[in-house]
Amino acid sequence: MGFLSFIFGESVPTLTALELQEKLKNGNKPFVLDVRQPEEFRLGHIPGAKLIPLGDLSRRIKEVPIKREIVCICATGHRSIPAVHKLMAAGYTASSMKNGMISWHLAKLPTLRGL
Repeated sequence: MGFLSFIFGESVPTLTALELQEKLKNGNKPFVLDVRQPEEFRLGHIPGAKLIPLGDLSRRIKEVPIKREIVCICATGHRSIPAVHKLMAAGYTASSMKNGMISWHLAKLPTLRGL
């Protein structure tokens, strides 16, 4: 294990906001898991995303479908990485959206407000 891996953890699969948007348009849609806090989610989230804050994921993991691709979302792409690690350790296929909702907003992709 390298020094950066020791500090930041092992790398996880990632995809860009545009790659996620393309997947969401296709028939085999990934399950979008938003691991931010409810206040952040209310300000704007990806349509169809499921909110499970990172701190609640261990006890609520059964709410995440195991036979589907999971894409974890947070504000900047940092909280989603430990979420992906937890899911992968539990047997899920998961990835993180690179740069989080910041990249989604910069790409001017659709968001919903509220819960």
